[in-house]
Amino acid sequence: METIWFCLLMFMLGTYVVLGGTDLGVGILHLCVARNETKRQQVIRSIRPVWKPNEVWLIAAGGTLFLAFPTALAVSFSGFYLALMLVLWLLVLRGLGLELRYQLPDVLWRQFWDVAVSASSLLLALCLGAALGNVVRGVPLDEHGVFFEPLWTNFRVGDQTGILDWYTMLVGLAAVVALANHGALWLNACVEGDVRDRANRLAARLGVALIALLIALHGASFVARPEFRDGLSARPWGVVFPVAAVGGVAAALVWRRRGKAWRAYFASCTALYAMLATATVSVYPDILPARVPTYALSIEMAAAPRSGLVDALYWWIPGIIIVGAYFTYIHTKLPKTIREDG
Repeated sequence: METIWFCLLMFMLGTYVVLGGTDLGVGILHLCVARNETKRQQVIRSIRPVWKPNEVWLIAAGGTLFLAFPTALAVSFSGFYLALMLVLWLLVLRGLGLELRYQLPDVLWRQFWDVAVSASSLLLALCLGAALGNVVRGVPLDEHGVFFEPLWTNFRVGDQTGILDWYTMLVGLAAVVALANHGALWLNACVEGDVRDRANRLAARLGVALIALLIALHGASFVARPEFRDGLSARPWGVVFPVAAVGGVAAALVWRRRGKAWRAYFASCTALYAMLATATVSVYPDILPARVPTYALSIEMAAAPRSGLVDALYWWIPGIIIVGAYFTYIHTKLPKTIREDG
């Protein structure tokens, strides 16, 4: 039952990365692909109807963590307090930017919020990637099951790590490029005109860069956390996920070049799911790995009582069906193509 809920948690996080990552990727590229107010409105219209519903997956993942693994929630939130506050403020700034830019017709007002959207989207992608890097690398848990990480120490991967070091920054950079590529493929599929052309060209460059980063990242993971190799060795079938991650990005490049824009976008969705699945396989059965492996927090140690997990599953199944129907309805109501003239 603990494993089932661990997989469900990763599924919801993966869905947020795919759907919310589209919004973040579009935000990152906002100022690059749109050179005037008309085109910027065109870019924002492509995500404005769905960015709020997409955030539901992040809230649902947090609720699932609280429900199924309360110990992991308590330990990680106290240890990552500084980083979580930064993420919270960036989420707020991004939401304000997407809504407040329309409240006044002043040029400077809109330009300010456009910059806020792009900067907060980029920093959010970097922070979320660094957070994933911290989990894969392991945190400095002690014998009492607690830890606190400063923002950085010496940027080395040692026993007393900071939130930022060379490995977590590499994961953060890969996350920024992956989501920017994802956003470019979304724009390539659903907008018209110059914005689509620029997004198409950016997707070609970002896809190649992402493949190189993923290959480097897989090698770096073995250096930063030797147990990464053990996790994949214990579950050799897990090698399919890193292969699928690289293959998904490569397929997106091929489909984009052939003019199959939506196929390219869905290939990127597959790649993002596979990237998170790679991390999941490498850390299982731990939910919060430690730099000293004996202090790691396993899913059995962190989980709520089994009876509660069983009862919650009966509620989760109809809930996820309703959410799936809701998202299907929303996306069927979106215009197939976002034009410059609205």
